[in-house]
Amino acid sequence: MFAATDHLIEAAFFVLLGIFFDFFDGLAARLLKAQSDLGLELDSLADVVTSGVAPGIVMFQLLSRTLGDWGEQSLFQSMKELDLLPYVGLLLPLAAAYRLAKFNLDTRQTDAFIGLPTPAMALYVISLPLIIAYGGQDLAVGLISDKYFLLISTIALAILMNLELPLFSLKFKDFSFNKYLTEIIFLVIALLLVLTVKFVAIPIIIILYVLISLFKRNN
Repeated sequence: MFAATDHLIEAAFFVLLGIFFDFFDGLAARLLKAQSDLGLELDSLADVVTSGVAPGIVMFQLLSRTLGDWGEQSLFQSMKELDLLPYVGLLLPLAAAYRLAKFNLDTRQTDAFIGLPTPAMALYVISLPLIIAYGGQDLAVGLISDKYFLLISTIALAILMNLELPLFSLKFKDFSFNKYLTEIIFLVIALLLVLTVKFVAIPIIIILYVLISLFKRNN
């Protein structure tokens, strides 16, 4: 609702809350030994909304703003009254739904991911209005206000979610430093970025996650 009515800051914080609970509901299910096929399907259904539909509408609103009429365009207006550019943002929920359906059938993604996880995509997208509101960096705000940056981001994220690209996960099964060296280095860099550039760190971390995974795969 917040995203559809252009209250993007509120929408961003609720998506963050949803991602937080998404992580811990799986952990709780494993600890309580309450895992089931039904739970898996319901979890993915919730993810489609939290990490698919919501960020897709946020991207729609951000693209609408690049047309110059801030707040005057609505997701529910007639197609004849709107520039079609913002609707490109709705590729994200479609790509997220397709990825989540594949994820439930893919037995290869127990210890790592193949394709960008939907929560990572959602974090990238919802960080953009937060950067505009709280980031403070003119360069970053100017970039986010550019329609070509938003279009490229949308298409790249939709492709990455469904690309046959192995990406490391942050599931630590033991305390082996050498085994999880890449993951530990990534987490340290991510923490330093958050402490220094705050919300601007989020899209940088997502891009870094993909690049480090590519480096790890080729070595």
